[in-house]
Amino acid sequence: MRHILLSALVLFALPATAQTTIPVQFERGTDSATLSGSIIGDEYTDYVLGARAGQQMNVGLSVEGTNGSGTVYFNILPPGSDGYAIYNGSIDGNDAFIELPENGDYTIRVYHMGNDRDTGKTSGFRLGVGIK
Repeated sequence: MRHILLSALVLFALPATAQTTIPVQFERGTDSATLSGSIIGDEYTDYVLGARAGQQMNVGLSVEGTNGSGTVYFNILPPGSDGYAIYNGSIDGNDAFIELPENGDYTIRVYHMGNDRDTGKTSGFRLGVGIK
Protein backbone atom coordinates (compact mmCIF):
# COMPACT_ATOMS: atom_id res chain seq x y z
CA MET A 1 0.00 0.00 0.00
CA ARG A 2 2.84 2.39 0.85
CA HIS A 3 4.39 1.77 -2.60
CA ILE A 4 1.10 2.65 -4.35
CA LEU A 5 0.73 5.85 -2.30
CA LEU A 6 4.33 6.87 -3.05
CA SER A 7 3.78 6.21 -6.78
CA ALA A 8 0.65 8.36 -6.75
CA LEU A 9 2.51 11.21 -5.04
CA VAL A 10 5.27 11.08 -7.66
CA LEU A 11 2.69 11.23 -10.47
CA PHE A 12 1.00 14.29 -8.98
CA ALA A 13 4.36 16.03 -8.45
CA LEU A 14 5.23 15.92 -12.15
CA PRO A 15 4.47 18.99 -14.28
CA ALA A 16 1.04 18.82 -15.90
CA THR A 17 2.11 20.19 -19.28
CA ALA A 18 5.22 20.34 -21.38
CA GLN A 19 6.71 23.80 -21.80
CA THR A 20 8.37 25.14 -24.94
CA THR A 21 11.70 26.96 -25.34
CA ILE A 22 12.44 28.71 -28.64
CA PRO A 23 15.77 30.39 -29.45
CA VAL A 24 15.38 33.83 -31.05
CA GLN A 25 17.70 34.84 -33.87
CA PHE A 26 17.38 38.02 -35.88
CA GLU A 27 17.84 37.93 -39.63
CA ARG A 28 21.22 39.22 -40.75
CA GLY A 29 21.32 43.01 -40.72
CA THR A 30 18.26 43.43 -38.46
CA ASP A 31 17.85 44.10 -34.75
CA SER A 32 14.29 42.81 -34.32
CA ALA A 33 11.95 39.93 -35.06
CA THR A 34 8.22 39.23 -34.98
CA LEU A 35 7.25 35.84 -33.61
CA SER A 36 3.89 34.08 -33.49
CA GLY A 37 2.66 31.29 -31.28
CA SER A 38 -0.13 30.03 -29.08
CA ILE A 39 -0.53 28.77 -25.55
CA ILE A 40 -3.13 26.55 -23.91
CA GLY A 41 -4.16 26.80 -20.26
CA ASP A 42 -1.22 26.78 -17.88
CA GLU A 43 1.39 26.23 -20.60
CA TYR A 44 3.97 28.88 -21.30
CA THR A 45 6.46 29.53 -24.07
CA ASP A 46 9.99 30.80 -23.43
CA TYR A 47 11.78 32.80 -26.12
CA VAL A 48 15.53 33.01 -25.40
CA LEU A 49 18.00 35.49 -26.87
CA GLY A 50 21.49 36.65 -26.00
CA ALA A 51 22.25 40.30 -25.25
CA ARG A 52 24.83 42.53 -23.56
CA ALA A 53 24.61 44.76 -20.50
CA GLY A 54 23.49 48.25 -21.42
CA GLN A 55 21.57 47.23 -24.54
CA GLN A 56 17.91 48.24 -24.82
CA MET A 57 15.33 45.46 -25.19
CA ASN A 58 11.88 46.25 -26.47
CA VAL A 59 9.09 43.69 -26.44
CA GLY A 60 5.46 44.06 -27.52
CA LEU A 61 2.75 41.42 -27.20
CA SER A 62 -0.67 41.27 -28.84
CA VAL A 63 -3.37 38.58 -28.77
CA GLU A 64 -4.17 37.07 -32.19
CA GLY A 65 -7.32 35.09 -31.47
CA THR A 66 -8.59 33.29 -28.39
CA ASN A 67 -11.46 31.11 -27.22
CA GLY A 68 -11.28 32.80 -23.81
CA SER A 69 -10.60 36.30 -22.50
CA GLY A 70 -7.13 36.64 -24.05
CA THR A 71 -5.34 37.17 -20.76
CA VAL A 72 -1.86 36.68 -22.22
CA TYR A 73 1.20 38.37 -20.72
CA PHE A 74 4.98 38.13 -20.82
CA ASN A 75 7.80 38.41 -18.30
CA ILE A 76 11.46 39.11 -19.04
CA LEU A 77 13.82 36.91 -17.02
CA PRO A 78 17.53 37.77 -16.69
CA PRO A 79 20.33 35.26 -17.32
CA GLY A 80 20.32 32.41 -14.79
CA SER A 81 16.89 33.33 -13.37
CA ASP A 82 14.93 30.71 -11.45
CA GLY A 83 11.68 32.55 -12.22
CA TYR A 84 12.55 36.06 -10.99
CA ALA A 85 11.50 38.61 -13.64
CA ILE A 86 13.02 42.03 -14.33
CA TYR A 87 9.83 42.92 -16.21
CA ASN A 88 6.37 41.62 -15.33
CA GLY A 89 3.79 42.18 -18.07
CA SER A 90 0.77 41.44 -15.87
CA ILE A 91 1.78 44.44 -13.75
CA ASP A 92 3.67 46.68 -16.20
CA GLY A 93 1.73 46.06 -19.44
CA ASN A 94 2.36 44.32 -22.75
CA ASP A 95 4.93 46.82 -24.09
CA ALA A 96 8.39 46.85 -22.52
CA PHE A 97 11.40 49.09 -23.08
CA ILE A 98 14.18 48.19 -20.64
CA GLU A 99 17.95 48.56 -20.33
CA LEU A 100 19.55 45.17 -19.76
CA PRO A 101 21.64 44.87 -16.57
CA GLU A 102 24.06 42.08 -17.58
CA ASN A 103 25.48 39.97 -20.41
CA GLY A 104 23.84 36.64 -21.16
CA ASP A 105 20.72 34.85 -22.35
CA TYR A 106 17.43 36.56 -21.52
CA THR A 107 14.10 34.73 -21.50
CA ILE A 108 10.81 36.24 -22.59
CA ARG A 109 8.13 34.01 -21.05
CA VAL A 110 4.61 34.23 -22.58
CA TYR A 111 1.81 32.89 -20.37
CA HIS A 112 -1.90 32.99 -19.47
CA MET A 113 -3.39 34.24 -16.22
CA GLY A 114 -6.76 33.87 -14.52
CA ASN A 115 -9.66 31.96 -15.99
CA ASP A 116 -7.90 31.34 -19.33
CA ARG A 117 -5.10 29.55 -17.48
CA ASP A 118 -7.39 27.68 -15.12
CA THR A 119 -9.89 26.45 -17.74
CA GLY A 120 -7.44 25.46 -20.50
CA LYS A 121 -8.33 28.19 -22.99
CA THR A 122 -6.19 28.74 -26.12
CA SER A 123 -4.74 32.09 -27.15
CA GLY A 124 -2.73 32.94 -30.21
CA PHE A 125 -0.24 35.79 -29.93
CA ARG A 126 2.25 37.91 -31.82
CA LEU A 127 5.46 38.94 -30.08
CA GLY A 128 7.72 41.69 -31.36
CA VAL A 129 11.27 41.63 -29.96
CA GLY A 130 14.10 44.09 -30.56
CA ILE A 131 17.59 44.74 -29.15
CA LYS A 132 19.61 47.93 -29.72
